[in-house]
Amino acid sequence: MGLLIHSLVCLLGTGSWVAVNGIWVELPLMVPSVPEGWLLPSCLTIIIQLANVGPLAITLAHRFQPGRLGEVGIIYAILCLGLLACLLLAAFWRETSVVGGSPRSTALLSLLFFLALVDCTSSVTFLPYMRRLRPRYLTTYFIGEGLSGLLPGLMALGQGAGTFRCAQNASQGGNSTGPGQAQYEEGRFSVTAFFSFLGGMMALSLTAFVLLNHLPTAKRARAKKEPHCAGGNAGAAKGKGVAPDERPTSWASLSGSFRSGTYSCSQVAYIFGLLSWVNALTNGILPAIQSYSCLPYGNLAYHLSATLAALANPLACFLGMFLPNRSLVLMGLLSLAGTLLACYIMAMAVLSPCPLLRNGPLGAILIVVCWVLFIGILSYVKLMIGIILRDEGHSALVWCGAVVQLGSMVGALAMFPLVSIYNLFRSGDPCGTTCSD
Repeated sequence: MGLLIHSLVCLLGTGSWVAVNGIWVELPLMVPSVPEGWLLPSCLTIIIQLANVGPLAITLAHRFQPGRLGEVGIIYAILCLGLLACLLLAAFWRETSVVGGSPRSTALLSLLFFLALVDCTSSVTFLPYMRRLRPRYLTTYFIGEGLSGLLPGLMALGQGAGTFRCAQNASQGGNSTGPGQAQYEEGRFSVTAFFSFLGGMMALSLTAFVLLNHLPTAKRARAKKEPHCAGGNAGAAKGKGVAPDERPTSWASLSGSFRSGTYSCSQVAYIFGLLSWVNALTNGILPAIQSYSCLPYGNLAYHLSATLAALANPLACFLGMFLPNRSLVLMGLLSLAGTLLACYIMAMAVLSPCPLLRNGPLGAILIVVCWVLFIGILSYVKLMIGIILRDEGHSALVWCGAVVQLGSMVGALAMFPLVSIYNLFRSGDPCGTTCSD
């Protein structure tokens, strides 16, 4: 029975970001068929940030109307919306309409907004819901969240998304000159089939959520209600007639929203600061430059870094089941290590298309290892912070989701002008680039 609940929780976790992650890995096959071309990734970045209106609204509702907004109804709504959007994408993603005299992918962009709204809102609803279940299931949820990136990546890898051939440049005499240009090939199955797969994943997540709410076995796996008497803060709140999980959560009194009362305001700020920083790195800053950091070392290095880094996320969460550690000092040191790895990755992206050690296997090995360790280490940090906040009450988990989205948004918005407007980074040609040594 425990295995069944773990499986259902894992499936619920996969529904958190599977749609947006799937869109990202499918871009090489979508771009040739839409009028936006390679502007589509930039459009997707902006759409995701606009979709943060969802978690913002829910966080404000929890702040000003505590206890009025239940996660269960919202989760049902967003999972149904995600499933419907995926099915509509499968049917209409190539449809265009004329806007301002030019064809635009209005159906695609509109549906992408709804998918982003689903995934962004999951950050502030799924985690608070997990507090209804026993603590051991939270790690399983994070494993599922990691699989939400791995499974679409593996499907896209099997599809052949991003596979290309090097077309040689022909001179006037008919002889090939230069290293050639990469021409992306069609996938083994269609984009429509891929979106149908995403819809199937959303359907599985929705089914798992229904079972978690109605199976008798799942009801027995729910957490026992704890008395509101832990710590002086809880007692103070009770004296004012306010439940501990419903007390105001401004930064000045944020530590008061923690049930145990074991963390000072500065420690709370430290925890949320780490959470914001690691999510800015993993969800906003580094994904924007992954191709720049990896493609100069070849297409194999790029695909290995993307696939193995996605695998590192659930593996780090699985490791956290057996080696949990809530030390704030250790989390700080691990965050520093992840930041140093991010600095190396960023440096290689800045040096693209001619990064260090590009002419031998050592450079490719280093960039792949750095990506895997970077994602693995910071995934462990996020898991440990999630475990800490899970024990601190509903309000702490709502703030957890909000800070995750805030950090991701700040990171993405900071990188957008550098990548798309000022063109600070230059793409490496996987078919070969001439660099002056």
